[in-house]
Amino acid sequence: MTERVNNFPPLPAILRIKPCFYHNIEEEIPAPHQQLVRKVYILWMLYSGTLCMNVISCIAWWAGGGGAINFGFSLLWLTLFSPCSYTCWFRPLYKAFRADSSFNFMAFFFIFFLQCVLALLQTIGIPGWGTCGWIATVMFFSYNTGSAIVMLITTLLLTVVTLLMALVLIKVHRMYRGGGGSLERAQEEWSTGLWKNAPVREAGFNTVAQAAQGPSLPQYPAAVPNYPDNSQW
Repeated sequence: MTERVNNFPPLPAILRIKPCFYHNIEEEIPAPHQQLVRKVYILWMLYSGTLCMNVISCIAWWAGGGGAINFGFSLLWLTLFSPCSYTCWFRPLYKAFRADSSFNFMAFFFIFFLQCVLALLQTIGIPGWGTCGWIATVMFFSYNTGSAIVMLITTLLLTVVTLLMALVLIKVHRMYRGGGGSLERAQEEWSTGLWKNAPVREAGFNTVAQAAQGPSLPQYPAAVPNYPDNSQW
Protein backbone atom coordinates (compact mmCIF):
# COMPACT_ATOMS: atom_id res chain seq x y z
CA MET A 1 0.00 0.00 0.00
CA THR A 2 1.18 3.48 -0.81
CA GLU A 3 1.29 5.79 2.16
CA ARG A 4 -0.32 9.15 1.75
CA VAL A 5 2.12 12.01 1.48
CA ASN A 6 1.42 15.43 2.96
CA ASN A 7 0.64 17.90 0.20
CA PHE A 8 -0.08 21.20 1.96
CA PRO A 9 1.29 23.79 1.82
CA PRO A 10 2.60 23.07 -1.69
CA LEU A 11 6.32 23.74 -1.55
CA PRO A 12 9.01 23.44 -4.23
CA ALA A 13 10.79 20.08 -4.22
CA ILE A 14 14.19 21.77 -3.89
CA LEU A 15 13.33 22.95 -0.37
CA ARG A 16 14.24 20.74 2.55
CA ILE A 17 11.06 21.83 4.32
CA LYS A 18 8.22 19.44 3.53
CA PRO A 19 4.43 19.97 3.61
CA CYS A 20 2.82 19.55 7.03
CA PHE A 21 -0.74 18.46 6.18
CA TYR A 22 -2.67 16.14 3.90
CA HIS A 23 -5.37 18.24 2.25
CA ASN A 24 -7.90 16.55 -0.05
CA ILE A 25 -11.49 17.72 0.28
CA GLU A 26 -12.86 15.37 -2.39
CA GLU A 27 -11.39 12.29 -0.70
CA GLU A 28 -11.78 13.02 3.00
CA ILE A 29 -14.89 15.18 3.37
CA PRO A 30 -18.38 13.63 2.98
CA ALA A 31 -20.03 14.75 -0.25
CA PRO A 32 -22.86 16.80 1.39
CA HIS A 33 -20.30 19.05 3.12
CA GLN A 34 -17.59 19.37 0.50
CA GLN A 35 -19.00 22.59 -0.94
CA LEU A 36 -19.08 24.32 2.45
CA VAL A 37 -15.56 23.21 3.39
CA ARG A 38 -14.31 24.34 -0.01
CA LYS A 39 -15.91 27.76 0.46
CA VAL A 40 -14.33 28.15 3.90
CA TYR A 41 -10.98 27.24 2.34
CA ILE A 42 -11.53 29.96 -0.27
CA LEU A 43 -12.39 32.34 2.58
CA TRP A 44 -9.05 31.53 4.22
CA MET A 45 -7.25 32.28 0.94
CA LEU A 46 -9.21 35.54 0.61
CA TYR A 47 -8.21 36.56 4.14
CA SER A 48 -4.54 35.76 3.41
CA GLY A 49 -4.73 37.72 0.16
CA THR A 50 -6.28 40.64 2.02
CA LEU A 51 -3.35 40.64 4.44
CA CYS A 52 -1.00 40.76 1.44
CA MET A 53 -2.94 43.71 0.05
CA ASN A 54 -2.75 45.33 3.47
CA VAL A 55 1.05 45.28 3.26
CA ILE A 56 0.89 47.10 -0.09
CA SER A 57 -1.59 49.61 1.33
CA CYS A 58 0.65 50.23 4.33
CA ILE A 59 3.53 50.95 1.97
CA ALA A 60 1.32 53.54 0.26
CA TRP A 61 0.33 54.83 3.69
CA TRP A 62 4.00 55.17 4.63
CA ALA A 63 4.88 56.82 1.30
CA GLY A 64 2.06 59.33 1.75
CA GLY A 65 3.39 60.49 5.10
CA GLY A 66 2.17 57.83 7.51
CA GLY A 67 4.29 56.07 10.10
CA ALA A 68 6.63 53.19 9.26
CA ILE A 69 5.28 51.28 12.25
CA ASN A 70 2.15 50.41 10.28
CA PHE A 71 4.23 48.75 7.58
CA GLY A 72 6.15 46.76 10.17
CA PHE A 73 2.99 45.54 11.86
CA SER A 74 1.40 44.67 8.51
CA LEU A 75 4.30 42.31 7.74
CA LEU A 76 3.93 40.78 11.19
CA TRP A 77 0.19 40.20 10.71
CA LEU A 78 0.78 38.61 7.30
CA THR A 79 3.46 36.17 8.49
CA LEU A 80 1.58 35.38 11.69
CA PHE A 81 -2.10 35.24 10.81
CA SER A 82 -1.91 33.54 7.41
CA PRO A 83 -0.48 30.21 8.67
CA CYS A 84 -2.14 30.44 12.08
CA SER A 85 -5.60 30.95 10.60
CA TYR A 86 -5.18 27.79 8.51
CA THR A 87 -3.98 25.63 11.39
CA CYS A 88 -6.14 27.12 14.15
CA TRP A 89 -9.58 27.38 12.55
CA PHE A 90 -9.65 25.88 9.07
CA ARG A 91 -8.01 22.59 10.04
CA PRO A 92 -10.36 22.05 13.04
CA LEU A 93 -13.34 22.59 10.74
CA TYR A 94 -11.81 20.25 8.14
CA LYS A 95 -11.27 17.52 10.74
CA ALA A 96 -14.69 18.13 12.27
CA PHE A 97 -16.52 17.38 9.02
CA ARG A 98 -14.06 14.61 8.13
CA ALA A 99 -14.76 12.52 11.20
CA ASP A 100 -17.89 14.07 12.78
CA SER A 101 -15.77 15.34 15.67
CA SER A 102 -17.63 17.48 18.20
CA PHE A 103 -14.33 18.40 19.86
CA ASN A 104 -13.01 19.89 16.62
CA PHE A 105 -16.31 21.70 16.05
CA MET A 106 -15.98 23.32 19.47
CA ALA A 107 -12.36 24.25 18.76
CA PHE A 108 -13.46 25.83 15.50
CA PHE A 109 -16.29 27.82 17.12
CA PHE A 110 -14.05 29.20 19.86
CA ILE A 111 -11.08 30.13 17.67
CA PHE A 112 -13.13 31.33 14.71
CA PHE A 113 -15.16 33.62 16.98
CA LEU A 114 -11.89 35.22 18.09
CA GLN A 115 -10.90 35.47 14.44
CA CYS A 116 -14.14 37.32 13.68
CA VAL A 117 -13.44 39.77 16.52
CA LEU A 118 -9.90 40.31 15.22
CA ALA A 119 -11.16 40.85 11.66
CA LEU A 120 -13.65 43.39 12.98
CA LEU A 121 -10.88 45.29 14.77
CA GLN A 122 -8.78 45.23 11.61
CA THR A 123 -11.75 46.55 9.63
CA ILE A 124 -12.23 49.41 12.10
CA GLY A 125 -8.61 50.37 11.39
CA ILE A 126 -7.14 51.90 14.54
CA PRO A 127 -4.09 53.98 13.46
CA GLY A 128 -0.78 52.48 14.50
CA TRP A 129 -2.06 48.86 14.47
CA GLY A 130 -0.83 48.05 10.98
CA THR A 131 -4.19 47.64 9.22
CA CYS A 132 -5.85 50.04 6.78
CA GLY A 133 -9.36 50.04 8.21
CA TRP A 134 -12.09 52.64 8.03
CA ILE A 135 -10.79 55.06 10.67
CA ALA A 136 -7.24 55.18 9.31
CA THR A 137 -8.38 55.41 5.69
CA VAL A 138 -10.98 58.14 6.16
CA MET A 139 -8.59 60.22 8.27
CA PHE A 140 -5.81 59.93 5.67
CA PHE A 141 -7.91 61.32 2.82
CA SER A 142 -7.15 64.78 4.16
CA TYR A 143 -3.39 64.14 3.94
CA ASN A 144 -2.87 62.18 0.72
CA THR A 145 -5.76 61.20 -1.52
CA GLY A 146 -3.76 58.78 -3.68
CA SER A 147 -2.50 56.78 -0.73
CA ALA A 148 -5.94 56.82 0.87
CA ILE A 149 -7.50 55.31 -2.26
CA VAL A 150 -5.03 52.39 -2.11
CA MET A 151 -5.83 52.01 1.59
CA LEU A 152 -9.54 52.01 0.76
CA ILE A 153 -9.12 48.83 -1.32
CA THR A 154 -7.83 46.95 1.72
CA THR A 155 -10.57 48.47 3.87
CA LEU A 156 -13.28 47.19 1.54
CA LEU A 157 -11.66 43.73 1.39
CA LEU A 158 -11.48 43.55 5.17
CA THR A 159 -15.14 44.54 5.39
CA VAL A 160 -16.18 41.77 2.99
CA VAL A 161 -14.01 39.19 4.78
CA THR A 162 -15.45 40.12 8.16
CA LEU A 163 -19.03 39.77 6.92
CA LEU A 164 -18.30 36.42 5.28
CA MET A 165 -16.65 35.15 8.46
CA ALA A 166 -19.72 36.07 10.49
CA LEU A 167 -21.95 34.25 7.98
CA VAL A 168 -19.76 31.14 8.10
CA LEU A 169 -19.82 31.09 11.90
CA ILE A 170 -23.61 31.33 11.98
CA LYS A 171 -24.10 28.74 9.23
CA VAL A 172 -21.76 26.11 10.70
CA HIS A 173 -23.23 26.58 14.17
CA ARG A 174 -26.77 26.06 12.84
CA MET A 175 -25.70 22.94 10.97
CA TYR A 176 -23.92 21.53 14.00
CA ARG A 177 -26.82 22.16 16.39
CA GLY A 178 -29.33 20.90 13.85
CA GLY A 179 -27.36 17.66 13.55
CA GLY A 180 -27.55 16.97 17.27
CA GLY A 181 -24.15 18.33 18.25
CA SER A 182 -23.58 19.61 21.76
CA LEU A 183 -20.92 20.56 24.27
CA GLU A 184 -21.53 17.26 26.09
CA ARG A 185 -20.44 15.31 23.01
CA ALA A 186 -17.23 17.34 22.80
CA GLN A 187 -16.52 16.71 26.49
CA GLU A 188 -17.10 12.99 25.99
CA GLU A 189 -14.64 12.91 23.10
CA TRP A 190 -12.10 14.74 25.25
CA SER A 191 -12.50 12.41 28.24
CA THR A 192 -12.32 9.24 26.12
CA GLY A 193 -9.49 10.45 23.89
CA LEU A 194 -11.56 9.83 20.77
CA TRP A 195 -10.62 13.26 19.38
CA LYS A 196 -7.04 12.01 18.95
CA ASN A 197 -7.98 8.89 16.98
CA ALA A 198 -11.07 9.90 15.08
CA PRO A 199 -11.84 7.57 12.14
CA VAL A 200 -10.83 9.00 8.80
CA ARG A 201 -12.40 8.47 5.44
CA GLU A 202 -9.91 6.62 3.27
CA ALA A 203 -11.92 6.19 0.06
CA GLY A 204 -8.91 6.40 -2.22
CA PHE A 205 -7.13 3.48 -0.56
CA ASN A 206 -9.87 0.92 0.06
CA THR A 207 -9.40 -0.78 -3.30
CA VAL A 208 -5.70 -1.32 -2.73
CA ALA A 209 -6.34 -2.71 0.74
CA GLN A 210 -8.91 -5.21 -0.52
CA ALA A 211 -6.63 -6.33 -3.33
CA ALA A 212 -3.87 -7.01 -0.85
CA GLN A 213 -6.35 -8.91 1.39
CA GLY A 214 -4.88 -7.25 4.39
CA PRO A 215 -6.45 -5.41 7.28
CA SER A 216 -8.57 -2.55 6.05
CA LEU A 217 -7.82 1.03 6.89
CA PRO A 218 -10.09 2.90 9.32
CA GLN A 219 -13.30 3.76 7.57
CA TYR A 220 -15.54 6.73 7.89
CA PRO A 221 -18.30 6.00 10.43
CA ALA A 222 -21.18 3.95 9.02
CA ALA A 223 -23.61 6.64 10.08
CA VAL A 224 -22.43 9.62 8.08
CA PRO A 225 -23.19 12.81 10.04
CA ASN A 226 -26.31 14.48 8.79
CA TYR A 227 -26.09 18.22 9.26
CA PRO A 228 -29.17 19.92 7.80
CA ASP A 229 -28.58 22.58 5.21
CA ASN A 230 -31.80 24.42 4.49
CA SER A 231 -30.29 27.68 3.26
CA GLN A 232 -28.13 28.57 0.32
CA TRP A 233 -24.80 30.27 0.93
